[in-house]
Amino acid sequence: MEVNDALIRQLATLSRLEIGQEEGEEIRLDLQRMITFVEKLNELDTTDVKPLLHMTRDVNVFREDAVIPEITREEGLRNAPVHTDEYFSVPKVIKK
Repeated sequence: MEVNDALIRQLATLSRLEIGQEEGEEIRLDLQRMITFVEKLNELDTTDVKPLLHMTRDVNVFREDAVIPEITREEGLRNAPVHTDEYFSVPKVIKK
């Protein structure tokens, strides 16, 4: 796969980035090196290699999921700058 200016522009548009000509050339070279590396990995014979599910042989040790209240509602609201009897009050961030 070849990385060209059209691909760089498309990636810039999708990622909503402004990429200058100089940056575009640097990105093109980096992407081309990455793609070359992945293509090199595709040359490896992995027919007898089992899929790797975990990076180590460690097994998760799960504890029983028990609900243990740490603080009361009143204690939680005590340090809030603005609150009602039950909830934190925050500024409105979504405007219609």
